[in-house]
Amino acid sequence: MTVTAVNRRSTRRGWASAGAVGALVVALTAGVATGAQAAGPPAPPDAQALRASIAGLPNAQLTSAVVLVDGKDGRWSGTSGSGDLATGRPVAADGRFRIGSISKVFTATVVLQLAAEHRVDLDGTVQQYLPGVLPSSYPAITVRQLLNHTSGLPAGGDLGGDDGSAQWFVGHQDESWTPQQVVAEAGNRPMQFQPGTAQQYNGLNYFLAGLLVEQVTGHPYAHELNARLLRPLGLHSTSVPAADDTRLSHPTAHAYLTVTRPDGSTEQADVTKQSPWPWAEGGMISSAPDLDRFLTALLRGRLLPPAQQAELFSVPDVPNVHNRNCDIGPTAGHACFSTGLMRFSPSDGVVLWGKTGSRPGYTNGIFATQDASRDLVYSLTPTSRDGAPFAAQYGIAAAAFGLAGH
Repeated sequence: MTVTAVNRRSTRRGWASAGAVGALVVALTAGVATGAQAAGPPAPPDAQALRASIAGLPNAQLTSAVVLVDGKDGRWSGTSGSGDLATGRPVAADGRFRIGSISKVFTATVVLQLAAEHRVDLDGTVQQYLPGVLPSSYPAITVRQLLNHTSGLPAGGDLGGDDGSAQWFVGHQDESWTPQQVVAEAGNRPMQFQPGTAQQYNGLNYFLAGLLVEQVTGHPYAHELNARLLRPLGLHSTSVPAADDTRLSHPTAHAYLTVTRPDGSTEQADVTKQSPWPWAEGGMISSAPDLDRFLTALLRGRLLPPAQQAELFSVPDVPNVHNRNCDIGPTAGHACFSTGLMRFSPSDGVVLWGKTGSRPGYTNGIFATQDASRDLVYSLTPTSRDGAPFAAQYGIAAAAFGLAGH
């Protein structure tokens, strides 16, 4: 195992502050160590703790890690593990990876831009913008309810017979489904609850949000994302690939899943090439430097006017339904998702925000302080479809922000 790191002063431009919105942007998948750092500026990034947080790779659970910490106190970039188990090449700190549900933050930003342009009314209904797409038996669902996961729509099913196993995915990693197929399949089931009365994180909401972008603008989703976010910010490693484009050029590392052979032995199956069919919900590709730039621009108000910026941090006051992410700390049992981000409060006086994302073979996260004076991007390559262990993710965040428990 080798951990490589670069530690230097940041030369990033100081963008205008977005005011009193934000806080620490973080998304965690389950649980949290108690006694997290109290409110206030985080301790300086601890290079030794950061190195230790990704040491020991590859192991049975993770084959690689990429971590980037940036801000006014300096920039630390580190990698660990193997970039290719077959050749032993090193991990590329500036390489690309499949960002999964971090795609939702991009999608929400585009929809909020359209709202600022008075082309989308967040209180307008999905049925208004996408007539005939949802079953006529469904109640009216607003655009805001899509973005904050209070739509009550049924969760997506097991398309193609996916049983959740690594073996199934390895045999079907090239297969894809259109957004229309995803929506139609879900429409065979009843609503989960009346819109606006509870919150259930649901990828179907963001397939519909992507279709809404296309309907309103008359352009493909990828075109709008490129024109509004990727080109203006110079995100040259970020893309929305076509569903049949399984390539991943210049990857941080190859991704692997552990599969069991008929004789009971195991092997590492390479799943770097796979269909990005989750699209506006979870199909994008990016890099740590690009996500660093995007997150900073978003939090510092470069992408949204104040009214829409505030929407990013507005969490509905409704119960949480089966979201493990929300059942933590003093706000347990309550909604924790806003329009693309997630509120996370591990203890009294500590409020965090952000997003994680995963695809088979990838677990990622983006984090930042309230004023974007420090941010964190990480990408891990887990060998299980369950994703990277929570302890590994929290350990990186704890080291980056001086939280308790690392």
